[in-house]
Amino acid sequence: MKNPLIVQKFGGTSMGSVERIHLVAQHVIDAKNDGNQVVVVVSAMSGETNRLLDLAHQVDKVPNARELDVILSAGEQVSMALLAMTLNKMGYSARSFTGTQLGIVTTNQHNDATIQKADTAKIQQLLDEDMIVIVAGFQGVNENGDITTLGRGGSDTTAVTLAGMLAADECQIFTDVDGIYSCDPRIVGNARKLEVVDFPSMEEMARKGAKVLHLPCVQYAWQYQVPLRVLSTFEQNEGTLIRGDTTQHDVCGIAIQKNMMKLSFEPHHFDTVLKQCHLLGIDVWNVIGDTEFTALLIKQDASAKLTLVFGDKIRNSKPVSLLTIVGKRANDLVESTYQLLCSANILIDSGYSDNLSHSLVIAPEQIDKAANVIHEAYVISGSFVDHGPKQRFMG
Repeated sequence: MKNPLIVQKFGGTSMGSVERIHLVAQHVIDAKNDGNQVVVVVSAMSGETNRLLDLAHQVDKVPNARELDVILSAGEQVSMALLAMTLNKMGYSARSFTGTQLGIVTTNQHNDATIQKADTAKIQQLLDEDMIVIVAGFQGVNENGDITTLGRGGSDTTAVTLAGMLAADECQIFTDVDGIYSCDPRIVGNARKLEVVDFPSMEEMARKGAKVLHLPCVQYAWQYQVPLRVLSTFEQNEGTLIRGDTTQHDVCGIAIQKNMMKLSFEPHHFDTVLKQCHLLGIDVWNVIGDTEFTALLIKQDASAKLTLVFGDKIRNSKPVSLLTIVGKRANDLVESTYQLLCSANILIDSGYSDNLSHSLVIAPEQIDKAANVIHEAYVISGSFVDHGPKQRFMG
C-alpha cells in the first residue's frame, strides 16, 4: 500500500526570507516524517512578483504579454530552488521543477492561462523514489512551448490541480492566517475560525470577496473532491478543512468586497455597455435595475477603463461596498437583515440574492459597521427571525 499523498502550497509571505524558507522546510519535513508522500507548490517570495512587474513597466507601460509571462515566472523559480537546497541540506532528498519541466500544459491565454494537463507520471516516479517534489506555482507552458502564467492566485490553482490529478489525500494551503473565519478579523474583531466549511459555502464566500482562497482553486477542488485545508505557516493548529457538497451552516459567514463602483446607464445603452465589458475583460458583479436607470456593479479599478469608452453615457457613478451573507438560510433573513441595519442607521442602497447568499450594496463608510451588526446577530448570537423576503429600508 502506498503512503498517503499530500500537496502543500506555500505563499509569498511564507517564502519571504531565507529564515522563513527554513520554517517552510520544517513543515514539509513534518509531513514527510508522518509517513506521507509530499508534493510542494511555492509562490514567489513576497514582493518579488511586484518587483518584476515594475521592471517590465519601466520598459513598456503595456508590456508584451508573452514576455511578461517569461519575466513573472522567474520569481517562483527562485523560491523552488531555495526550498530544494534547504531540504537537501537538512538531509531530505528534494528536487525542484518549473511548470515547463513537469509538462504543465495550459491554454494559450498569456497572463491568465488555465491548466489542461500535467506529467503526473514523472511526479509519481520521483515520489516512489522517496523524493520530495517541489513545483513552481503560477506557471505552465502552452502548446507552442511558450511560458504562461495563471493569473491572480495561480499558485493555489497549481496546487489544487496537481492534487486532483494525483488523487492526493489532501491539499494544504499554508498562508499567514490560521484558517477560514466567519468574517475578516481585521473588520470584525470577534470573527470565529471555522473548523470545517463545505464546498458550496466556500465557493460563494470566495466569489463574493473572501480573500483567503482563490475562486478557481475552490471550484477545482470541489469538482474533483479534493479536501482542502487552510493552515498558518507560523502557528501550529489544525486550520480549516474544506470538504463536502452539502451546506451545513444557517449562516456560514459574511464576505466583504470593498472598492466597488455602481455605474448607472439609461436602459437603451445597457446591452452595448455589457458587450463592451466583455470585450475589456471587466467582471460584472451584478446588474441592478429600476424604472429610470440600469446599473452595473464593477471593481473600481475596472471602472476607469469603462469610463474612457462610455463616459458620456454614464448618468451616475458612486463608490460602494458589498456585504454578502452566506449560508443555507441567507435568503430567509432578508427582512430581518434590513431591519437590523435600519435600526443601526445604516442605509442599504440595494440588495440581491443568489442560491446561498444575500448581498447588500452599502456606502463604503458604513460597511465595517454593517458587518459587525450582522455578524453579531447571526454568527455570535444566532438570532434568526424570518420575516420573509420583503424589500424595504433601501435608499
